[in-house]
Amino acid sequence: MLKEIFTWWNGQTLGTRISTYFNGQIVSIDENQNKFYCNKNDSKRWVVYKGEIEATKVSPEWNNWLRFTSLSPPLESDIKYEWQIKHKQNQTGTKNAYSPNYSRFNQKKNDRDLDYEKWNPSK
Repeated sequence: MLKEIFTWWNGQTLGTRISTYFNGQIVSIDENQNKFYCNKNDSKRWVVYKGEIEATKVSPEWNNWLRFTSLSPPLESDIKYEWQIKHKQNQTGTKNAYSPNYSRFNQKKNDRDLDYEKWNPSK
């Protein structure tokens, strides 16, 4: 409960919990166990994340609903095309992060240091 009062990055804050309790109507829960809410007249929409707060956990379909781009929430029965891939959250900082072959991080240390000569004060 103390984390909820003093930090926003450990789930919902106390203000969000109170507002959700009095004004929120749950719309649905997605595959990541994030809970989506709206108020009684659907003029505000929000999400309560499961675990760490990371905006990229929300799929594009739910993001459209949160931003009022679509009027109805996405359903499990919505058409998925064969070319669509499953949504993944941001992979930056993990071993799955994208790094092109020509990146300096993918070169061997010896190859990287060939064009660099370390300064030597005795020369």
